[in-house]
Amino acid sequence: MIAVLIAQFMSAFADNALLFAAIALLKAGSAPNWQVPLLQEFFVVAFIILAPFVGPIADGFPKGRVMLTANLLKLSGATVMMLGLNPLLAYGLVGIGAAAYSPAKYGILSELVSANQLVKANGLIEGSTIVAILLGAVLGGKIADMSVMFALTAVCACYLLAAGVNTLIPRLPVARPDTKLSLLKLIKEFLEALRVLSFNKDARFSLIGSSIFWGTGSTLRLLLVAWVPVALGINDLSMPANLSGAVAVGIAIGAAFAANFVRLEHVNRVLPAGLLIGVLIIMFAQTTQLSIAIGLLILIGSAGGFYVVPLNALLQERGHETVGAGNAVAVQNFFENFCMMTLIGIYIVLQKNDVPVITTTWVFGGIILMAISLLALKRLRKL
Repeated sequence: MIAVLIAQFMSAFADNALLFAAIALLKAGSAPNWQVPLLQEFFVVAFIILAPFVGPIADGFPKGRVMLTANLLKLSGATVMMLGLNPLLAYGLVGIGAAAYSPAKYGILSELVSANQLVKANGLIEGSTIVAILLGAVLGGKIADMSVMFALTAVCACYLLAAGVNTLIPRLPVARPDTKLSLLKLIKEFLEALRVLSFNKDARFSLIGSSIFWGTGSTLRLLLVAWVPVALGINDLSMPANLSGAVAVGIAIGAAFAANFVRLEHVNRVLPAGLLIGVLIIMFAQTTQLSIAIGLLILIGSAGGFYVVPLNALLQERGHETVGAGNAVAVQNFFENFCMMTLIGIYIVLQKNDVPVITTTWVFGGIILMAISLLALKRLRKL
């Protein structure tokens, strides 16, 4: 378990640091501004394309070895970026590794610890990931401002260390040794799981609601890179990275409150927090003071954490009852990453058409507010 935690921390730290190193490379090469959000598009496309396959692969091989292979894929992406490959293509290769890594890191927990320790193990993984996101974004931005090559070297070292620690995970029995990686069969199973969950009102509510949240988070992180120079007059990468960290702190706070105050039977209580995300983003668009911006971003993260944690729990429960937890996670990954691609795509279109970043933030907040309002109306009308 210690090996899994260390590997997860180093891998997540490198993922977040690499994003800011890649942004610095694009800026150094005088790439147009709209290519910055395109980085995330190249990263998440692997999650969408590979959604039917990564779960069965994780179950069909020892999960520690799957995590090792995934980290080596990430390492190869960071290495070729350092050697001069286009950052978009290199970051896409890292995305393939991340897509393969995700189901293995969660699936291995039930194989390493007993059932009464599983909640604690999940909590440790999530805590490790949040700290890695914070430190990776903040330190990645600072180091990239000083030297992009040094930042990329540090990222490669982190992936290499994560891969080395993966070898310390015991070679556990394969969860499903009879798994046949038939392309057609896996696609059919995935589509069936997609159909079942889409027709279950609770699962559909959770899938759409959580996808809006993660799409919002991904777009907001990239939007900060363009917003900070205009609104605050600060032109380095450290400040957008630090502000991304403020959102992550807020998510941790909101998640803690949700865990203590929201039960599955009262999941609709999270809807006002979801609406608040859009309102707060619109308010954030107007500020020109750093202290107010930090406060609003912490509030946005807190509202998001309170909103999304119960939705995830609801999907896990309904998934377990219908298509199985693994298939539910695969469908969730598909929905969430498709929403990320859509929202980031809208942002790219606005940037390519030279829409001012303050106006873009307004539009973005309005889209989120409208989407969650429609979701809430539909949910409450059915009840």
